[in-house]
This record gives sequence, structure tokens and C-alpha cells, in this order.
Amino acid sequence: MGVIMIDNPATHFNLKTHMNSRDLKTAIEKITQRGGLSNVGRAISFVTKNFFSKANGNRSSAPNVVVVMVDGWPTDKVEEASRLARESGINIFFITIEGAAENEKQYVVEPNFANKAVCRTNGFYSFHVQSWFGLHKTLQPLVKRVCDTDRLACSKTCLNSADIGFVIDGSSSVGTGNFRTVLQFVTNLTKEFEISDTDTRIGAVQYTYEQRLEFGFDQYSSKPDILSAIKRVGYWSGGTSTGAAINFALEQLFKKSKPNKRKLMILITDGRSYDDVRIPAMAAHLKGVITYAIGVAWAAQEELEVIATHPARDHSFFVDEFDNLYQYVPRIIRNICTEFNSQPRN
Repeated sequence: MGVIMIDNPATHFNLKTHMNSRDLKTAIEKITQRGGLSNVGRAISFVTKNFFSKANGNRSSAPNVVVVMVDGWPTDKVEEASRLARESGINIFFITIEGAAENEKQYVVEPNFANKAVCRTNGFYSFHVQSWFGLHKTLQPLVKRVCDTDRLACSKTCLNSADIGFVIDGSSSVGTGNFRTVLQFVTNLTKEFEISDTDTRIGAVQYTYEQRLEFGFDQYSSKPDILSAIKRVGYWSGGTSTGAAINFALEQLFKKSKPNKRKLMILITDGRSYDDVRIPAMAAHLKGVITYAIGVAWAAQEELEVIATHPARDHSFFVDEFDNLYQYVPRIIRNICTEFNSQPRN
């Protein structure tokens, strides 16, 4: 357990400062009121960036939980800071005590702050207390919810709950140098995810007229091993049968995906397919595989949109040159996380 003050965020003590309840209680009783504004957004950002680290005593096996207690309403924005916290696996519980006083309302910028901050908007993460005298009544319900690890949605975030299959065009038009650039793009995307057998898993297929399984979801279970495997993928060279490659990925990768995992296919191609992509793409969509189509150079925009999950504007991208692929990494990650957080998980 640790404590952070909201007004000007700073750590009073971290997760490993006190190792028994007696010392912890003594430390809490020594905390003094500092006054100031309710900078909840700043405090959440501080927690996300600084608090939950191994150096501060964070345990990878335990869910990360933040209980925010605020008198009235925050005086800064919480939505963006909370989104980043959620995507880092932090479960935010909000306890609001009373309401904003008349002289505070001029500082309020997000009246609906609680629903913007929590993982679920069904009341599981929120408590409203009419007065400070009633605060003790929230203790047992809060403890019960915090300990209900099966319902801590943010512990299973967009970065640690997917099976991601890369489908990579290895046709002759790509060339050796550009193929290495594509692999770097795959590496950059992979680095963003938490990799393990129980978190995100990565698989890869390379295709020309034929298809080759480079590695499956269950082959590597750590980020260093996955990154090494990507680096070792050899350029094949040949034609461009994208439809057959999608079917191959469905059979060789996603058929072995775990039931509770989101299934993401990220396909990278530099040209028009010699075979039909419509039926294979439809099969992927019907099987619940969220498909991103990234086209380079001579790729056909209308083909990318057919392959991509609807809406195509969020799942299909085109760049003129291979060297510009890296620019789309943040946007693809953002879209993956936005889509994840918009899905009901009750």
C-alpha cells in the first residue's frame, strides 16, 4: 500500500516502505493536510508514470489498484490521464465525498469525471458519499470490490489480453531492404505489448504465392524471445496471394487462439493480390478476428478496406514508402486500445 496527495502530487510512501499494518497505520496518521486544488488528473498521471514500478515494490502477479478520494469535484481534466492509467492496467476506484461547493464550481471542467476515469460505468468502481461522516460505510464494500480480482477489468488491458498474428508480404516487389524495414515495424508494434503466455501472444506468417508459419502463438512466451524471432525471419520472395495468406493465418494461427483472448490480425502488403481477398476477409471477420490492413507503395486501397475490420478508416492504413511505416505505430496502438476500452466487459 502507498499514499499520494492530490493537490501537488507526491509520494508519501510507496508499496514497500511499510511491511506491517502497525507501521502503515502510524505513517497514515502522520499525514497532514496541505490544502490546494483537487488536481486529480495530475495525480493519476503521476501514479501511472511513477508509482507502480518494481523499484517501488510493485508485484507483477498482483493487480494494480488506485483509490481516489476527492472532496467535491476535480479541478483539472481526468479523462486522458485516466485512459492512460487504464491502458497501463491500473484499476481506479473513485470515492466522491459531498459535491462541489459554490465557490469551487468555477474550477470544474469535467462534471462527468467519474465515468470518464473508471474501467466500468456500472457503479462497480464508484462510490458517492453524502458527507465525510458517512465515509466509514464504504469501507467493507470497497474492500470487497478491490479483492474481487475477477472483476478488475483494467488488470486485463489492451496491452496484455490479445493474440496478435502478423501476416507479412514477402513478395519479390518488397525486396530485402524493405523487408527488414517491415520487420522493424513489426518489432516496434510488438514492443508496446506485455508478452507472456498469459498476456499478449505473438505469431507470424509470411506469404508469397505460398504461405509459411514463422512462429505460432505458443512458441515464444517472453518479449526478448519474440523480438529475436522476428529479427530472424528470412525474406522469401515470390508472388502475392493475400487471400490464401489470410486463410492460412486463420487455420495455422487463430484456430489455436485462446477463447478469452482478443484476436488481432495485422497484415502488411505492398501490392495488389493475385487472388480474391473478399471471402477470406469475410471469414476472418465472422470468426471475430479484428483485422488491420497496412498497405505500402503499390497496395490497392480498395483491397485494404475490404480486408480491414469495419470501420475501415480505423483499421486500414496506406503509406507511400516503407521508411514511413514507423509513423503509424502510435496510431495503430491507440486504435487497438480505444477499441478495447469501448467494448463492454461486464
